[in-house]
Amino acid sequence: MVCNVMRTSGARAIYVASHPGAFAWRVLRAFRANQALLLAGAVAYYTLLSIVPLLILVIIGLSEIVNRGTLLATVGRYLRWLIPGQSTAVVAELARFLDRRGAISWVLLATMILCSSLAFTVLENAMSVIFLHRVVTRRRHFLVSAIIPYCFIVFLGTGLLLMTLVSGFIETIGAGSLHVFGRSWSLIGASGVLLYLLGVIGEIFVATSIYLVMPVGPLSWRHALIGAVTATALWEVIRQLLIWYFATLSQVSVVYGSLTTAIVVLASLDVAATCLLLGAQVVSEYERIGAQSGHAAPRSLQT
Repeated sequence: MVCNVMRTSGARAIYVASHPGAFAWRVLRAFRANQALLLAGAVAYYTLLSIVPLLILVIIGLSEIVNRGTLLATVGRYLRWLIPGQSTAVVAELARFLDRRGAISWVLLATMILCSSLAFTVLENAMSVIFLHRVVTRRRHFLVSAIIPYCFIVFLGTGLLLMTLVSGFIETIGAGSLHVFGRSWSLIGASGVLLYLLGVIGEIFVATSIYLVMPVGPLSWRHALIGAVTATALWEVIRQLLIWYFATLSQVSVVYGSLTTAIVVLASLDVAATCLLLGAQVVSEYERIGAQSGHAAPRSLQT
């Protein structure tokens, strides 16, 4: 049985390697048929509603373990990966809220917990559309769907704690120099490269975990990793373009005024959600290679 699985995996890899254009076109056709741009817009909107309550809950929990300034600096550094150009404004709001956290009521806390889970719920629904061939044959209990968002919140909090500790360690090393055979080299540039690589690895790890958990039924970690690498590579290219655009050509503030931060954050989240769902579509089409209906034209959703 293991040999059969390996042969199937090898056959899929050979098919993609020998027909990259056909596979890419197949993915894009299915992506369009699933109206994934609309799904990405929904995910981005609910992520915009969820991101601040989610970060507040995580920071309140971790501030008992890690220094608040260090924690906010780490959040700001990695928010720049998700919302280029506007991370400073979000971190400032988080710091302002933490200054008043003594006034948080149980009602407000419950509201933040509820809002922080909205993005994961919508993302799970979007994944069910992309992985429709799994949903047809499997069902997920509603209690499992209700628990998954809060498990992800704990997972992200743990990941942020590890990122904070590792980033602090890398920055400490980067402040020093390497002495070999009487010569000295500064490690400042090396620490920057390591922090960048740490961020990329974090992106791949989070995307892989989403692809493993959100679709119904067990998914091969190799397939999830393929989708995660695809989504991360695409997002990194687009992210660099967004950074350049907002720094040089953007006139968003002229058009939207005081709404600029919300508009830019929503647009960035929309692009990030599109990359994430496109990676999911790659996984979906990859695992359907060789299936009886794997090469059939995708059926468009009726809206």
